[in-house]
Amino acid sequence: MTDLLEHPLGARPGKPGDRGAFSFETITRLPDAASGLGRDGARYGRTGIIHTPHGDIRTPAFVPVGTQAAMKGVLPETMRELGAQCLLANAFHLFERPGESVLDAGGGLSKFMNWDGPTFTDSGGFQVLSLGAGFKKTLAMDVTGKKSDDIIAAGKERLAWVDEDGVTFKSPLNGDEHRFSAEISMGIQHRIGADIMFAFDELTTLMNTRGYQEESVERTFRWARRCVAEHERLTAERVGKPYQALYGVVQGANYEDLRRRAASQIASLDFDGVGIGGAIEKRIIGNTCAWICDAMPENRPRHVLGIAAVDDIFACVENGGDTFDCVAPARCARNGAIYTHRGRYNIKRAENKLNFEPLEAGCGCYTCTHYSRAYVAHLLRAREINGFTLATIHNEYFFVHLLDDIRASIDGGYFEQFRDESLAHFYGE
Repeated sequence: MTDLLEHPLGARPGKPGDRGAFSFETITRLPDAASGLGRDGARYGRTGIIHTPHGDIRTPAFVPVGTQAAMKGVLPETMRELGAQCLLANAFHLFERPGESVLDAGGGLSKFMNWDGPTFTDSGGFQVLSLGAGFKKTLAMDVTGKKSDDIIAAGKERLAWVDEDGVTFKSPLNGDEHRFSAEISMGIQHRIGADIMFAFDELTTLMNTRGYQEESVERTFRWARRCVAEHERLTAERVGKPYQALYGVVQGANYEDLRRRAASQIASLDFDGVGIGGAIEKRIIGNTCAWICDAMPENRPRHVLGIAAVDDIFACVENGGDTFDCVAPARCARNGAIYTHRGRYNIKRAENKLNFEPLEAGCGCYTCTHYSRAYVAHLLRAREINGFTLATIHNEYFFVHLLDDIRASIDGGYFEQFRDESLAHFYGE
C-alpha cells in the first residue's frame, strides 16, 4: 500500500477529521459575456483544484462510476493509467453488499478497493426514483407525457415509498424491506469512508406535477438540515478518520423559481460543496446550472450528477459544473457503443468484422494502441469479459480526456473555439 492509502491527510489518532484537509481553489474563471446565462452575464465556468484527504482533483473533471467499489471489468490501476483522477461508488449498492461495516473495517473505500485517489459516494437518493417510479438513470430529459405523481415505468412495480422521515423500500436483490433516512444515509456513507459524499435527497422526474415538485424541494431541504447535523455529529464521534466532505443537492426539476429557491436553501447550510441533481430538461441544462451558481459561494465545488452527453457537458462546464459522473460510458461500452471525437458508433456492426484499425484513429488509450475494431467487436459479440474491459477503457478514456481538454481550453483562453469545434465534429458539423 502507498503512504497515501495508509495515511490520508487530516487523520489524527484520537482526533476528529481535520476539515482543513478539504478545500477548493479557483485557477481560471471564464470571463462574463453578453451571452452569459448567470446574473449580469456571469459565466461560472472555471478551472480549479479540489483538495481532498486522498489527493487533488483538477477540475473540470470526469468522475467514472464504479458502482460497487469496482469498474466492471477494469482494475483500479488501469483507471489510474488511463487518467482518471477520482471514482464514484453507490452508497445504496454498497449497503446491500458487502455492507458498509465491511468497508469501514477494511480502512474505507479507497483502501478497500486499492484506489490511490479521491472517492465519491452518492447518497442513495437516486433509488427513491429508480425503485419508486422504475425509470432508468436519466438526467437530461424531455417533458413529453402526462404529468402524474403516481406514474410508474412500463412493466415495473413500485418498490420505494417516500414519507417525511425518509424512504421505505424493498431490496431489488432479495425483496427484504429496508429504510433510508438522512441519518441512516449519513451513517452508511461515513462508514464507507469516501472523501466526498452527498446529502440524502428526493429525486423527482419531469413528469411529476408542479405541486409535488414544490413539496419535494422543501422535503429535500429539511433532509439536508438533518444531514448536516448528523454529519457534524459523526465527524466528531469517529475520531482518527480523515474528514469527509458533504455536498448538498439542489433539486427543482425544470422550474427556475424552484431551482433558485433550492439553491438558496442549500447555500444557507454548512455544506462543503453542491450537487446539481434531478431531472433537467436538456434545452435548459446550462441555464439550470447558472441559476444554481447564482446562489452558490465561489469556494464550494459543484458536481453535476449523472450526465455524459457531450453537448450537456460543455453547457454545464460553461455555467459552473466542476465535476461530472455518469454510468453511460461503461454501460454503453458493454453494449458495443464506442465514443469518438467524430461521434458514437456501434462496434458490433458488420462493417467492423474485418476492420483492423483502432477504435478511434489517433486515440492514445490502451485499447486503441494495442487492439483492433475487429478484435473488440469479436469479443463483444462472443460476450467475452475482455471485450467489456477493452471497450470500457476506451470510453472512460474519452470522457476523462475530454474534460482534461476542456480544462486546458479554459486555462489557455480558447474555450469557445474548442467547444464549437468539438461539438461540430461530434455531432457531424
